[in-house]
Amino acid sequence: MKKIRLKYLAHVNPSTPAFEKLSEETKVTFLPMEAVWPGERLDITRQRTKREVAAGYTRFQDGDLLVPKITPTFEAGRAVLIRKLLGGVGAGTTELHVLRPKERVDSRFLFYVVNTHSFLKLGEAEMYGVAGQQRVPDDFLRDLLVSIPSSGEQRRIANFLDVETLRIDRLLGLREEQDAKLQERRYAFISEELVPGSLGRAPSSAMYSWLPDLPGDLPLVKLGYLCRIQNGLTVDGARNVTGDVVTRPYLRVANVQAGRLELNSVSEIAVPRAVADRCTLRRGDVLMTEGGDLDKLGRGAVWDGEIPDCLHQNHVFALRPDSAVLDARYLSLLTQTLHGRCYFESTGSKTTNLASTNSSKILGFPIPLPSLERQKRLVAQVEEGVRVIAEARALLRKQQALLAERRQALITAAVTGQFDVSTASGRNLTDVTDGVTRA
Repeated sequence: MKKIRLKYLAHVNPSTPAFEKLSEETKVTFLPMEAVWPGERLDITRQRTKREVAAGYTRFQDGDLLVPKITPTFEAGRAVLIRKLLGGVGAGTTELHVLRPKERVDSRFLFYVVNTHSFLKLGEAEMYGVAGQQRVPDDFLRDLLVSIPSSGEQRRIANFLDVETLRIDRLLGLREEQDAKLQERRYAFISEELVPGSLGRAPSSAMYSWLPDLPGDLPLVKLGYLCRIQNGLTVDGARNVTGDVVTRPYLRVANVQAGRLELNSVSEIAVPRAVADRCTLRRGDVLMTEGGDLDKLGRGAVWDGEIPDCLHQNHVFALRPDSAVLDARYLSLLTQTLHGRCYFESTGSKTTNLASTNSSKILGFPIPLPSLERQKRLVAQVEEGVRVIAEARALLRKQQALLAERRQALITAAVTGQFDVSTASGRNLTDVTDGVTRA
C-alpha cells in the first residue's frame, strides 16, 4: 500500500460552514472531554445554543473524527467518529483535533487508523508542553504518513473491524458489568458482616432509620467516647515558616481512599517543628476525609506508619482509637458499610458541587461496639472475604487489559495490511496479534 500524508486524506481542524449558518438560539450537540468515548459510550445528549458556543470551542459535523489532543486521553485511544448530531453539527472542548475525511476516504477506515498502536505511540512521542498537560500538535496529524489502500479495500477493512471490534467491545462490557457486581458484593458483604441485617431487614424507626434493630450485645456507642481526633495542618502561603522549621511529607485528601491509601504521590511541606509535632501521624490512626464528593465523606483508612514522620493536611482528620476498646481496622471497615455511608451522607453539609463534614459529626458517628476480641474476629473474616473479591477483580482487570490489547493489535494488523481481511477470521489472528488471544 502506498503511503500518503494525512493532510491529503483529511482536512485537519477545518472550519464548519454549516455551524455558521445556524441562528444564535439553535441548539447543537455539546461535547466536553468527559463525554468523549468511542462507540456507544459517546454521549451526544448534551446541548447548548450556538450563542453559548459562539467562540472558544471546537466545531465539528457529522462524519468528522475527533482526536483528543491532551494526555492521557490521547494515549487511551479516545478518538471518536461523529454521527447523528443534533442538527448535524456540534461544538466541544478545545482539547480536540478535528479530522474531516476527503473524497474517496472512508471515515471508518480513518477512524481505525487513529486507533492503531503506531499512531498512538508516534503521537505520544510528538507531544509538547509541561508534564500532565502535554498536547499532540496539529503538524503531527498533517504530516503523518498513512498507508492507504483502494476505496473498496478501505470499506472491506472497516467492515471487518466493525464486526470484530464489536465482539471485543461486548466482552469488555460484560467484564465491566462483572466488576461492578463484585464492587456491590464487597459493599454488601462488609455491611452484613459488621451490621447484621443492614440489607435484609426492614429499617427501624429509631434515630438512625437505615439501621435494623441490633442484638442486645451490640450497643451503639458514639465514636467520641472511643477515640481522640487530631486536626491537620493548614496549607497556605500565609503559614509561618520562620524559626525552628522542618520539612516533612504530608497527606492530602487525594491520598486517602476508602479502606486504602494512595501513596505514589506524597507532597512535602516546611512547617515549624511545633506544628509538625502536633500534626504527626501515629501507627494505628484512622484517617477520614473532610470534604469532596458526598460519597467520599468520612472514608476511613488505617495508617500503618508507611512513611516516617508523616503529617496530614487539615482536610484529613486523624482518629486515634483507644486500643483497649476499639480496633482501628474495625472502625475503618465500619465507614465502608451501608450504615457508615448513610450516616456521613445524611449529616454532610452539601453545596452545588461539594460536600463536607466536621470533627463534631465524625465524633458523633454511632458505631456498633462488640467486644474487642469479637471486633478482631470480624475484621479477620471481612478482610479474608474482601481479599477473595479483590483477587476476582484483579483477574477481571487482567482480562480487560488483554482484550484491549487484542483489540488494538487487531486494528493495527488490519489497517497496515498484515493479513487479508476478505479471508481472515478475528478468531484466528494469534500470529499477527502477538499472542494476546492466549489469556
